[in-house]
Amino acid sequence: MNNFIFSYPTKVYFGKGCVKEYLASLLRGYGPTVMLAYGGGSLKKSGVYDQMISILAEAGKTVVEFGGIMPNPTYAKVQEGAKLVKEHHVDFILAVGGGSVIDCSKIVSAQAMTDSDIWELENVKREYPTKFIPMGAVVTASGTGSEMNGGAVITNEAQKVKTGRDYPAANARFALMDPTYTYSVPKFQLASGGFDILSHIMETYFSPCDAENVSDDISEALMRGVIRDLRASLANPEDYDARSNLMWESTMAENRIIKLGKKGDFQCHQMEHQLGAYTDCNHGAGLAVLHPAYYRHIYKDGLAKFKRFAVRVWGIDPTGKSDEEVAAAGVEALADFIKEIGLPTTLRELGVDESIDLGIIAASCNVAPGSYGKMCHAEIAAIFSECR
Repeated sequence: MNNFIFSYPTKVYFGKGCVKEYLASLLRGYGPTVMLAYGGGSLKKSGVYDQMISILAEAGKTVVEFGGIMPNPTYAKVQEGAKLVKEHHVDFILAVGGGSVIDCSKIVSAQAMTDSDIWELENVKREYPTKFIPMGAVVTASGTGSEMNGGAVITNEAQKVKTGRDYPAANARFALMDPTYTYSVPKFQLASGGFDILSHIMETYFSPCDAENVSDDISEALMRGVIRDLRASLANPEDYDARSNLMWESTMAENRIIKLGKKGDFQCHQMEHQLGAYTDCNHGAGLAVLHPAYYRHIYKDGLAKFKRFAVRVWGIDPTGKSDEEVAAAGVEALADFIKEIGLPTTLRELGVDESIDLGIIAASCNVAPGSYGKMCHAEIAAIFSECR
């Protein structure tokens, strides 16, 4: 394995009833004014919003509400939140939702601590914030794993750029994860979030080091688990065992443990980010469209790992098959799974019509260091075209 340093600041409280049991006492360790950050109306329909207001009152907090955070949070929304933090002298941000809410809250926590424009600071001056308003997370959807890392992604709508940063000091101080809070997530969102989990694991797995290693062993177990638990959750949304496993698999995919000693790829995420910047498509669904096409381009360059993926994750029998045949079968098993869980398999199904210039989107994509078969913009354009 490659060298690494590992430390973890986020304390996790996991399981049924954990929010009611621990949140009020946790909040008492911070100042009097708390920003409650959340997304749309689903939080209120599910009753979680009322629970949060009650718990915040129990903890003696003054509440500043920051609602309406969208699935692909924008730079403008970050500025709105940062303005509220400054105006009301917010001491703590409580992000209640999925990855979009948690991501947006992280960047708000950074923007609120500087007078500089954070987009210009990071993307022009290449300077990165070191001070953040402390925050915690109550997770209501499984997918990004943002509750236990410093990563955050936002979209600059004016510039048509969707990009992420990793702020080690922005990790949530605590994350409360009650799987029953995810029961009300619609099936399409459940499927797309589940595929995002799988994508996070695959984009770490398909990279050096390629020798047998602990991180890949864990990744294989996690991938098998996501496949099993997503199927079970779609069949019965209130299957607690499946939902609790899926929730922790989401966290494990992005809490850095499987990245230790690995290079990482994330080229497919780079492509989907720009597709999302131009079309505002669902993130997990966009990844589902792109991943099989991308892997058909690179599997021969990482033949041993793709063969291992086929055999150990999908149970492909290698008997009588060449390594290339086995590896290709693994990619097609992934494509079949995407169809099985009801996600789109083409850009048309995703809602990206012929009026969208895929060449412009391809040219705007970052070319990641990659693992196997490093991309160029022309090949990214070809992948987009194959996904039409």
